[in-house]
Amino acid sequence: MTPAPSRLQRWTVTAALVLTIPAFYAELLLAVPSVLADIAYGLAAMTVLLTELPRWRADLAATQGSTRLRARLGGRHLLVLALITGLVGAAALPPSLHSTAALTLRLITAILTLAYMLWSLQHLLARGSLPVLLALALTVLFLCGVGFWWLEPGVTTLADGLWLAFTTAATVGYGDLVPTTAASKIFSVFVVLLGYGVLSLVTAAIASTWVESSERALEQQMMRDLHQEVSLLRSELARWRAVQTPLPVPPHGPDRHRHERV
Repeated sequence: MTPAPSRLQRWTVTAALVLTIPAFYAELLLAVPSVLADIAYGLAAMTVLLTELPRWRADLAATQGSTRLRARLGGRHLLVLALITGLVGAAALPPSLHSTAALTLRLITAILTLAYMLWSLQHLLARGSLPVLLALALTVLFLCGVGFWWLEPGVTTLADGLWLAFTTAATVGYGDLVPTTAASKIFSVFVVLLGYGVLSLVTAAIASTWVESSERALEQQMMRDLHQEVSLLRSELARWRAVQTPLPVPPHGPDRHRHERV
């Protein structure tokens, strides 16, 4: 059986991938290579590799023949390989400010990173996890506000950054604050994607909670009615047994023939 990463491993790899977000914008805004950004990309690649290595070994050990091997190495394994390759390439390439190819690779890597993070945190999306989803939504919006505060020159306070993050995630677009730089526009794309995902999950969780409450109340009412019906049936059966007279039992042995002659 393929071993699944533990909760600690999932949070560790998620934290390492989160560090690539400021690394992406550092490479986009700075004219010189950023050592810290390269370290963040390299650390993320190493963390993903160490997390996925036991799973790969188990899958390779379980394969018998090239057909099964191709089937097991498809899909998610290709995503992980592409993510590790992209992270290594993002650390090795020059700053995105001077290279369109480097910017394209880092954008693709950012999308792969987002997909992998969603897979790593899918255990938080279990049934009845509304408080966790609310906390996740608030955390994502706060980090997006901080990002706009850092990237957008027109955002001078954290409150403005939070407001721009909310209006962008909710796709409202009032027009009082808008992204103007290339970095903030790219950031807005990811904010919209995160907003669709996180806010939709919160809305679905709230609706699910209401539906579950209604279903639970209906089930309880049905169980009470069922118990009442069973109690009535038992009472009727007891009364029926009480009014029934037992049939006479014919005698046995010699008395039987005497009884028949009489």
